[in-house]
Amino acid sequence: MFGENVKLGVNSGDIASGGVEKCCGIFDAFLTNCTVGDNCRIAKIGVHIANYNIGDDVCIENVGRMETKPGSTFGNGVEIEPINEGGGRELTLFNRLDSQFAHLLCLHKYRPQLNTALAKIAEQEVKKARADRGTVGNGARIANVKNIEDVCIGESAVIESSASLVNGTVLSSQNAATTVGADVQAEDFIIGEGSTVDSGAIVCKSFVGQGCQVGKQFSSEGSAFFANCEAFHGEACSVFAGPYTVTHHKSTLLIAGVFSFYNAGSGTNQSNHLYKLGPLHEGKLERGCKTGSFSYMMWPCRVGPFSVVLGKHTRTFDTADFPFSYIEATAEGRCQMTPGFNFTTVGTVRDGAKWPARDRRKGDVKRDRISFDVLSPLTVGRMLRGSARMKELQDTTDRKISSVTLNGAEVKRVLLRTGQKNYRTAIHMYLLEKVVSHVEAALVADATSIADAVKVSSDAILSEDWVDIGGQLMPQQRLCDLAAAAANGDVKDLDSLNAPLDAATDAYETDEWAWVCWAYQKAFGSSLADATADDLAKIADDLAAVRGKFLNLVLADARKEFDEVVQTGFGQDGTEADVAADFTAVRGEYETNKFVQQINNDIAALNDRVEKFKAQVSAL
Repeated sequence: MFGENVKLGVNSGDIASGGVEKCCGIFDAFLTNCTVGDNCRIAKIGVHIANYNIGDDVCIENVGRMETKPGSTFGNGVEIEPINEGGGRELTLFNRLDSQFAHLLCLHKYRPQLNTALAKIAEQEVKKARADRGTVGNGARIANVKNIEDVCIGESAVIESSASLVNGTVLSSQNAATTVGADVQAEDFIIGEGSTVDSGAIVCKSFVGQGCQVGKQFSSEGSAFFANCEAFHGEACSVFAGPYTVTHHKSTLLIAGVFSFYNAGSGTNQSNHLYKLGPLHEGKLERGCKTGSFSYMMWPCRVGPFSVVLGKHTRTFDTADFPFSYIEATAEGRCQMTPGFNFTTVGTVRDGAKWPARDRRKGDVKRDRISFDVLSPLTVGRMLRGSARMKELQDTTDRKISSVTLNGAEVKRVLLRTGQKNYRTAIHMYLLEKVVSHVEAALVADATSIADAVKVSSDAILSEDWVDIGGQLMPQQRLCDLAAAAANGDVKDLDSLNAPLDAATDAYETDEWAWVCWAYQKAFGSSLADATADDLAKIADDLAAVRGKFLNLVLADARKEFDEVVQTGFGQDGTEADVAADFTAVRGEYETNKFVQQINNDIAALNDRVEKFKAQVSAL
């Protein structure tokens, strides 16, 4: 049956529905104020479909009610409160939202002119989304859904057996189809292309970015998840989940925090409410952090990049300048830190390799800008500062004192020297690797002299400090320039904001090289601009030594996974001789492990690379 203003396309042929070909047409349905494209099937609509533009090759079956109210914005314009549950860091959702925009809006409240510009951009984007009719894109499949209200559904999206979708947008494209599955309840939401939300997930006042996976009864309230996040079983409340945030376990609560490239252990939780003025506290785990099972942190805290947090922390601490640290709670809840301990672990090395390979974004547009480097001007710069701080304490601390305190974190005095050694290895390996790689690339580009091979581009921007803006690394000066442009009125819309961010992505290697040249002189006391062929040969030899040592330390950490103690419990119901055989059958052997083989291949290739490099530079 039809109400007013219904326009139908050609309804011939068949269409796939649940793996079965069914004839196109409209059966047992009431449509009003709708446009239906060609070759669609609409059947078994319980109440009605009202105010929708439905594309070609769409199948809608067994839907209770599907309607749009005039003036809907489909989740655009919903204001959420990530990071601080008590408010103050509000984020407005819109379809083209990315992690950089969200980071700047939420975390740079101290830049009022930038915030004003960003708020106007969000308002513009919301106005673009406002419409009196919802849309269903070409090739979409919608079946067995109780209620769809004020929801736009993108091309090739699959909405199957969901409970209720209210005031939202399901972004989708033919090469990055989005799925919303069984028993999902979503209200005031936007879901990005290529994502999957299913298995009873509850998504309320939340943004789910591109390539994400949310399901298995996960609950999200007032949170934003950006590219390639995974969220299962647990709960998120007022969370800013930057790219590759992963939480897989029941009883895990992420609350009022900033995370990225993060892995939450089972039972991980934080506390943002001290029962005084309300849930006003917030925390920040910088890129690459992990938390162990049942770890707890009382906000506010800040954890430096690529650190591991274990235990129940009831004191606040800030380890931003001490990346790659091992952070454990004492029995009294104090933070005890081992600086740099996590640098040579297998897990850190594997993380750096796996993230680029696990980018699930398939669409033509990848909105979040992501820098994957583990060692970068950000992390190495932090280690330079951390080393200087530890040396100062080592020189000034009485030997009778057993431990010192760094921004709320306790460090055993004897570990100050070890921490500097760990950082020195990382700093030197990064700088030497970058010099050799840059000169190698220059030689491929036909550099005719050493000066030409090591020169810094005039377009490069040099900042001593680098920043991580929602997963994108850049010199701090580029961020300051962006803020200045906003203050001058040059950031008028989303495209004019994206242009300098995209430029920063394009200039990453150029800016990084300028920083490497600066940091090399700081670390080694000599300028690359004055380097000779002999100097470059020595740099290559030093790289072989430091990187070879690093890779052997990683192998030693990997070998622990094959120690006798790890074989405990193997050989069930057999003899002692059966333990090793059972372990080998299940876990394989150390020598044939793929990761171990790859590291050994890297060690073997390192010497060949160095010798080839030395021969090339000697000819300049």
